[in-house]
Amino acid sequence: MVSAVLFVIQLLVTAVVGIYFYTQLRAQRKTQPSQRRESGREYERLQKMRALKLSEPLAERVRPAKFSDIIGQEDGIKSLKAILCGKNPQHVIIYGPPGIGKTCAARLVLEAAKKSAGTPFLANAPFIEMDATCVRFDERAIADPLIGSVHDPIYQGAGPLGVQGVPQPKPGAVSKAHGGVLFLDEIGELHPIQMNKLLKVLEDRKVMLESAYYSADDNGIPRYIHDIFKNGLPADFRLVGATTRSPQEISPALRSRCMEIYFRALEPEEVAEIAYHSAERAGFRMEREDAELVGRFASCGRDAVNIVQMCAGLAQMEERNDIRTEDVEWVIYSGHYAARPEQRADTANRVGVVHGLAIVGSHQGATMEIEAVAQKGCGRLTITGIVEEEEIGAESRRIKRKSTARSSLENVMTLLNAMGYHTENYDLHINFPGGTPVDGPSAGVAMAVVAASALTGRPVDGHVAVTGEVSVRGLVKPVGGVPGKVEAAERAGLTTVLIPADNQLERFEHTTIEVKPIATLEQALQRMLLPVAAALYVSETESNVKAPVPVLAAKEQTASGNG
Repeated sequence: MVSAVLFVIQLLVTAVVGIYFYTQLRAQRKTQPSQRRESGREYERLQKMRALKLSEPLAERVRPAKFSDIIGQEDGIKSLKAILCGKNPQHVIIYGPPGIGKTCAARLVLEAAKKSAGTPFLANAPFIEMDATCVRFDERAIADPLIGSVHDPIYQGAGPLGVQGVPQPKPGAVSKAHGGVLFLDEIGELHPIQMNKLLKVLEDRKVMLESAYYSADDNGIPRYIHDIFKNGLPADFRLVGATTRSPQEISPALRSRCMEIYFRALEPEEVAEIAYHSAERAGFRMEREDAELVGRFASCGRDAVNIVQMCAGLAQMEERNDIRTEDVEWVIYSGHYAARPEQRADTANRVGVVHGLAIVGSHQGATMEIEAVAQKGCGRLTITGIVEEEEIGAESRRIKRKSTARSSLENVMTLLNAMGYHTENYDLHINFPGGTPVDGPSAGVAMAVVAASALTGRPVDGHVAVTGEVSVRGLVKPVGGVPGKVEAAERAGLTTVLIPADNQLERFEHTTIEVKPIATLEQALQRMLLPVAAALYVSETESNVKAPVPVLAAKEQTASGNG
């Protein structure tokens, strides 16, 4: 009797279970066709999206495909080749303004490196590109597309291994670039946390990952995951970072691990060349004069291409295939493009005007006129055109300090007075017109020359520019950015540049402009100050100076060979 009851209960349970699984199976069979239909519709929609393509933007069509297409960066490309195309490629940071070919140059140099003798790069070496401004990461290490992360089993989407409690390492860009190049654009914008992680990877050439869910004794974890947690993910690559920031704004720890290259800003004629060839590739005729007009207003190659693209749109609206002057002028007007300053210098011999040299923007040299006026007075000094004071420090504690240019002027006046110029009887006003910022003492020699000209009424040679710091003993000290300054003087149409003797380079011997090293202020005055009769105009004030007395300390220093 009991056995019969148990048999009936077992039969009922079996029937219930069978009915349940039968119902589930029928529901699954009904669901699968609908899922397949939905998947098919989505796949078909995806294929239609891929089949629909707009015309290729002009910026992509004119992207450099060979080194000769990159205008104006011959020195930068040569430096980049020297760093990457060899047996021991190094990490590198490229400085320069936007739209001048940094990314394209890095791509092309890697391809050249693959073909160079003794290179460690294989033929299939990857080029992984990331933008540091949008590299997202999670502080809990859930997601890190740059360095890599671990997908722990507690997180949604962990997959079959996650169900089994297995943590899964996910490689980042540094591992994907293994054996190749990681190009990190705008590297100066990288988050400090990511920067520190990146520096560790550069040192170790691997990524070490951690997880609270990993156990070295768990035999259920696949062997490759054991290997990753034990030895790390390989990340032996060469970093090429690009930035528009100045070197002082980049992490010193990163700079110490990288070589540094400067891609200069493009000159107007180089931008015009880009504009002309862009119109040609777009299938439009453009006169050279119109391309030069674009070069006057576009600050980089990308701006030039954008202007040409809009001009081409105007031409298409009127069903013509030529870009006209009125098209370019309308785009410049509507886009509020500002004209680039004229580079040509006034070479007239003038009293109280000297050609100084400066570094502006992205390490680009520029000429600037420095002017001075001397009037009867009591030795008062006035300097304008630059900030007289600057504030440094945090909000809680700020310090005001005098401009270094102001301090340089005080040194100059002390020196000129020692040389015999009666500075105490005259008020001197030195001005830096044009809004060019003057940072540092590199305008010291120029200020001394223009002050001497204003005090004596002797004109300054208008074909000569000068740069250098001057000490109170009359010595000319070295300054930075001299190669760029020499190029600026050459572009401005000057014939001679006076530079500190310690800044002299052999390459200056091959320039079209005369580069003359000087060790003392006396040498600069002798070369630049002309007789009164050579002036474009002569000051009404007669010369108020006796014959200059050489500074003995300067002469002694020069004679000893330490100048």
